Amino acid sequence: MLESFSVTEKTQLILASNSPRRRQLLALTGWKFIVSAAEVDERQTPNEPPADYVLRLAETKARAIESNSDHIILAADTTVVDGSDILGKPKDGVDAIAMLKRLRGHTHQVYTGVATLRPSDGLLQKDLCVTDVPMRNYSDKEIAEYVQTGDPLDKAGAYAIQHPEFHPVSSLEGCFASVMGLPVCHVIRMVRNMDIRPNTDFFAGCETLLEHWRCPVSNAILNGEM
Repeated sequence: MLESFSVTEKTQLILASNSPRRRQLLALTGWKFIVSAAEVDERQTPNEPPADYVLRLAETKARAIESNSDHIILAADTTVVDGSDILGKPKDGVDAIAMLKRLRGHTHQVYTGVATLRPSDGLLQKDLCVTDVPMRNYSDKEIAEYVQTGDPLDKAGAYAIQHPEFHPVSSLEGCFASVMGLPVCHVIRMVRNMDIRPNTDFFAGCETLLEHWRCPVSNAILNGEM
């Protein structure tokens, strides 16, 4: 079933994701969009680098959605990378605990690949956001209590950066929204080439949603400097 979310009469997007976090972030732009989740094989191919992996999946998700010529399809894929290893969603609570212990007290990377596809002329754009994520030195007790909530089980790397109680990250110099699953400034930059602009004060809404997080990279992203 397609779900409708608010906003403009001129432009309609299809978000190829069921993620409530991506829906919430995309709604900040004021664009009208519908949701149609793409079911794709998310297994990594042998020796596939993280950047290639998330960009491939984003494109695959976009192409998996059927659309009429009036729709622009937006898809994304996010993964957690520690060293040379991609950490997907944990298999169970034990796996979640192991991931959180592995990430504790040091910096890893979150890779988010984004793809936009305009079926009317086949225009495909892809972009990549990589964010360094320094995890705080949370305790075993905090890990156990967080895993008991069930929240880590559908998250790459077994955590949500925005979780109101666990708060796995104490500070961040990169894109907070990308770690949540959708680097909206990258999306805005991409769809400019499709003559689409935000219909709201996106930055004020983003900072409010992210608990008044002051983004240090948004201007550089929108200006094409990173």
